[in-house]
Order: sequence, then structure tokens, then C-alpha cells
Amino acid sequence: MRLQQVSRAILTTLILTIAIVPVRAQTFSVLYNFGSKSGDPSQAQYSGIIAQGRDGNLYSTAPAGGAGGQGAVFNVTPAGTETVLYSFDGTHGSGPYGGLTLGADGNLYGTTASGGTSSFGTIFKITPGGSLTVLYNFTNGHDGASPIAPPIQGTDGNWYGTARAGGIGYGTVYKLTPSGTFTTLYEFDSTHGNELRAPLVQGSDDNFYGTAVYGGLAGIGVVFKITAAGALTVLYNFDGTHGQYPTGPLIQGIDGNFFGTTQSGGSFSEGVVFKMSPTGVVNVVHDINGTTDGQIPSAGVVQASDGNLYGALAPPTGGTFFKVTTNGAFSVLHTFDGTDGANPQVTPFQHTNGIIYGDTDSGGTGNVSPCTTGTCGVFYQSSASLPAFIMVLPYSGKVGSKIGILGQGFSTSSVVKFNGVTATTVTRTGSTFLQATVPAGASDGLVTVTTGTTTLKSLKKFIVHNSWGAGKAMPTPVQFPATGTIGTKIYVVGGVTASALIGTNQVYTPATDTWTTTAVEPTPVFGPASAVVGGILYVIGGYTTTSLTPTNIVQAYNPTTNTWTTKKVMPTARGSAGAVVYQNAIYVIGGNGSTLRLTTVQKYVPATDTWTTEAPLLVGKSEPSVGLLGTTIVAAGGFTASEDTGDNEGYNVVTNKWSALTLDSTPRNSSCYASLSGQLFVAGGVDNGSPQSLTESFSVTTNKWSSQAAMPQAVGSPGSAVATGQLYCFGGSSTGYPLLGVVYDNVQIYQP
Repeated sequence: MRLQQVSRAILTTLILTIAIVPVRAQTFSVLYNFGSKSGDPSQAQYSGIIAQGRDGNLYSTAPAGGAGGQGAVFNVTPAGTETVLYSFDGTHGSGPYGGLTLGADGNLYGTTASGGTSSFGTIFKITPGGSLTVLYNFTNGHDGASPIAPPIQGTDGNWYGTARAGGIGYGTVYKLTPSGTFTTLYEFDSTHGNELRAPLVQGSDDNFYGTAVYGGLAGIGVVFKITAAGALTVLYNFDGTHGQYPTGPLIQGIDGNFFGTTQSGGSFSEGVVFKMSPTGVVNVVHDINGTTDGQIPSAGVVQASDGNLYGALAPPTGGTFFKVTTNGAFSVLHTFDGTDGANPQVTPFQHTNGIIYGDTDSGGTGNVSPCTTGTCGVFYQSSASLPAFIMVLPYSGKVGSKIGILGQGFSTSSVVKFNGVTATTVTRTGSTFLQATVPAGASDGLVTVTTGTTTLKSLKKFIVHNSWGAGKAMPTPVQFPATGTIGTKIYVVGGVTASALIGTNQVYTPATDTWTTTAVEPTPVFGPASAVVGGILYVIGGYTTTSLTPTNIVQAYNPTTNTWTTKKVMPTARGSAGAVVYQNAIYVIGGNGSTLRLTTVQKYVPATDTWTTEAPLLVGKSEPSVGLLGTTIVAAGGFTASEDTGDNEGYNVVTNKWSALTLDSTPRNSSCYASLSGQLFVAGGVDNGSPQSLTESFSVTTNKWSSQAAMPQAVGSPGSAVATGQLYCFGGSSTGYPLLGVVYDNVQIYQP
């Protein structure tokens, strides 16, 4: 994960609880004038990223200057001492426009736009001491050419980046492993974008997001999403009204939305600051007016520890440094006059000390050859009384993982906690870097470092992979409910309590960990199949009595209108079936009807309100765990003719055929399940009446099962849903049978 991205994802609600280092009034000052000494870098441009190193210094690149005039890597201390670490010579690259990102190994990574063995640019690694290694030379083939942006380190440890050109002519997205294996993930074709200048950002869903300056439906730029495997989706085609020509990087904000800028478009045709939802809905936060605001934003924005966005704009004067709230309240904090810099093109960066730093393409007082006064640029700082914090690198890992922590004021007495659980293994490097091992028992939450009486907190949650957490208890304990995620809410409908069948519609909001209720289900059922298509929850079949009377009713809930409607009945009345959505059609699989353990598979298309019968299961079963993996629907486990057998089958939606897959060695039914991260996760369930806590995952690619962290509470017949990249298991019981045993109100949350 790119370090500066970490600093940008900040929780506004935490501001009052963060320990504040000395409060500073709003001030702007030049920290260093480039060109003050021989060999200085100059003319920081485009998406040049500033990174904070383990030593607390600030690292970046500039495409000009250096000993040979072909660009340089440099650092600046918070006190303003500048050091050139490496001057490019062409052989190892030239024109490093993009700046640097900090790796988990403590080294810094970047690219050059030209030079190298083929003259089309390089990917390089450089130590804080200035030892540079070229990791890859671009060839202008399918790999790409002329990379502007530095790569970012994904949560999987690999490096992901963009090349401005090459591929089939319009740029590429690539992956580079730590051992040096290079893979082209996607070659752009102009329809999906053209010319990539900005780095990627990894979202909370583990997908990567980026922009192309040109291309798309209108030819004026796009925002895209791409998986680690290279599956690309254009989320938004710019239309001019909402901006055009996005050059700067995206960030993911504290609310989960993405923020960025465009160089043109908007109400004044001078660019915009925009917000985009994870699904691609774009709104303009602020229209840049081209006069008092500034104009032509090449830089992106940073979301600082007050929750506001900060950025920099080019002339008509020397340019501006601004603040804008996420609601659009815009203010210019500083106007560059040339002596203190001009034409800022680099996205500002917030250090863990709370100060915001940046640099400019020109301006300043440096004049050592080849500079003349006003041509080299400056490195500036803006102190806005923002609180100090810690950055965590990376922001996710498993128990036992070693995690880096950047900050200040650390000592041998510093205590590190992961969501309140103390890390027993901590090593320190100076006063600005700690490395801590994620302790057993840790769960998703903030990381804190306490030194004496000062506690610094991370400004976003650390995600503990392969771990279980808990949500607020359900208002009404239930098992066998219908479930579905729509927008930011999970709907848990109907089911059976310890004594009765209910139609209650309980609504959980993961972001706030709160419950509400909405319109009651008209015909209460338990054990239905359920799925969401087009923002509507479909509750299909189920049992209308606790004596297991199956129904073929289809009930649809619209959260926008808070109303229920009925749809065309399912051809086969049944309960205890599974449901999977593929291309806006719902496949209902197995279950119990007038005949127990059905092989029946039927497809419902909401758009036409029609049903068709598809190829049957190889083995009839009820209560299976189902999910879509690529184009394969997996139906794992479930109760067959007389017992749990671990039967596992895959349905090819293209060929309409089922085939046998590797059996689950721990047979069970009525589990909590979902497709996540390319695998089917199955948690809990019952084995012939005995509740289970085991969690497993199945990969259709390898046709193998893997053991995962066990559920805290063994449970059968819970409701299952996916939200925020996690598996939510609602309620359930100690037996998996209606009206028997203990019915739970707990919410168990699994983070893959």
C-alpha cells in the first residue's frame, strides 16, 4: 500500500481523541529552495509523490536537475535540510517524474519516464542511503513505456503500477513481484482509457483504482477499477460537466468514496475537485473558477487529519494552496507569488507530525546553474494546527505479521496495541519507526502507540486478515432468515425465533454498527433462498409453518420505497435452497419440496419476471453453501439423502452443466457462507445436528479446501451476507433445527 495513501485515509471522528503535538497556527513557509546548491533537483511535476521514510524525512524525485541534468532522488528533513541521494545518468533511467513510495522493507520505489536499456523508462528501488537498483526496463512492447507514476505495494506484497504509453498504444497496468517477475495486467485500447499518468490506489475492497487522462466514451478521461488478476472495469467516463482530463492521483476518503481532480471541465472549464462512489457515481465537490481559486489542477488532493481535502493549483498568479471540505466549502490558504514557489503540480502530503508538505515546478530563489532565479521550484510546508498521528505499513495483515509504524517521539517504553491488544514483540529504530508483530487475539481496529503520557493513534482501522470480530447484537434473535446487502445496509428478514416464525425486517448498518427495522415481510417464511438484484431483495420460497410446509412465493423488498411486492411464483415450492446471482439472474439450487433433497435448479430473471429450469444437481441436497466463483456456481456441503456427505459440485453457467468437485472433508449443512476474494468461504453449520465452528475456504481454480480461523461461536442456520469485503453471520442456533436449542442474537464477522 502506498504510504502517502495511508496518510490520506483519515477518520474525522477520531480527531478529538488523537494526542496533539504542539499546536501551530496556520502558516506557510518555504522549507527549501531548489537550485540553492550544485546538483540540486528541479521542476517537480505531474504526479510526483512525496513519501515519509522510516527516519521521518521526506523523500521524492524531480525530473530535472541532479548532477547530470536528468533528474534526481532527494530527501528533505522536517527542519529543511535537503540532500540529493541519486542523480540519474540515462543508463539507470532519466526523467523521474513520479516521486516515490515507501515499501514494507524500508526502501523506496519509483519509475523513470525514459532511459534504461531500451530508453523507455525503468522501475527502480533506492535505499534511504542512496543505493539504487533497476528492477525493470520497459521495452515499449506489451509491457508499456514511459511510466510517469511510481508503483504502489499491494496488500499481497507485490508492486502494481501504470505505464503512460505502450501496450497496444495507450498505456498499461502492470504487476511486479518482490523477486522481479513482471506481468502486464492490462493493455488500454483508448475505449477504456488512454495515457495513464497517475499512480493506482488500492481500495478497501483490495481492488485497484486509477485514472486515464484521455480516452473513454467522450475521449476526455475515465476512472477505472482493476483486480489483482487484471480484470478491468471502467467506472466513470468524464463528460465535461463533471470535469475532463484527470491527471492527478485518486485517494479513498474516510467515507469510502474516492476523491480526485481534473485539469479542465466543470462550470468554468478550469477543472474540478470530484467525489466518486465505489460504484462509479461522480459528483463535483468544487468547480475551480480559474481566477481567485487558481486553475489547471495537475495535483490530486490529500485528506488530512481534520477530514478536509488539501491541494494545489497552477497560475493565473503563481498558483494557490487550498482547502476544501468534502461538502464543497472552498478556501485559498496561500497564493504563490513566485518568490515562494510557482506552478505547483505535486499532490501535497501530510507528515505524521501533522504538517502538510509539497513542492513546486518553478519559483523560488535558487539560482545555481543550470537554474536561474524562479526556475527551479521550492519545497514548502503548511502548518494548520493539525494533530499528529501514526501511519501503519501496511494497514492489514494476519496474526504474527510484522507491521511497520511511522511516527515520532517513540522510545524503548513505547507500547503498541492492536485494537486494545498489546503487541509483545516490538522493535524500534530511532524515535520515528517501530515494527510490531500482530498479537494473537487482535481484531480489526485502530493501532495505538503510547509513550509516557502521549498516545498516538492510527487514523484508519488496521485489518486483521483471517480473523473474526463481532457486531452489535440483533434486536431479535433469529435463525433461517433471508439476507441481502443493498448499498451500505444488510437486511435480515424473517426466520424463526426460539418460539415462533416471524416476518421482522431487521436492518444492520456495518459502518455505524447499528440496527433499525423496516417494513415487515407480508408472508413470514423461514429457510428461503434470497438474493439482491438491482437494489431489490428477493425472498424466494421457504417454509410458511414450523412444520416445514414449503412455499413457492416470491416476495420482493424495495428499500427506497420501503415496500414489498410479490412476483411470479417459483415453479417448485421449496425451502432450504441456495441462491446465486449471475448476470442479474438468480439461480435457486436444491432444497426440500414435496420430495426431500431436491436436485432442482431454476433460474429467475427479475427484469422479465420469468422462470426457467436449468440442469439439475448431480446429488439432491438441502441447506447447501453456494457461491459464484468466476463463471462457476459452487454448491458445497448440505444435507443429502440421509446425512451430511460433503458433496461438492460446480455448475458452469455457460454450458449449463454440473460436475463433481473435491468433497469437503468436514461434512455439514446450514452454514454461514459467501464468495470472497475469489474463494467460497464456509463457516460453522451443523453435522447431523451437532453445531460446528470450523471455517474453510474452497478454490475452484485449485479444486482444494483450506482451513481458516474458527468461528468464536459454533452455530447452525445463521443468515449470511457480504459487506465491506467481510462475511457477516447473523444469529443461528445451537441445533440448526426450528424451535429447538438456543437461538442466538450475535453477529459474527469474518475478515478473509
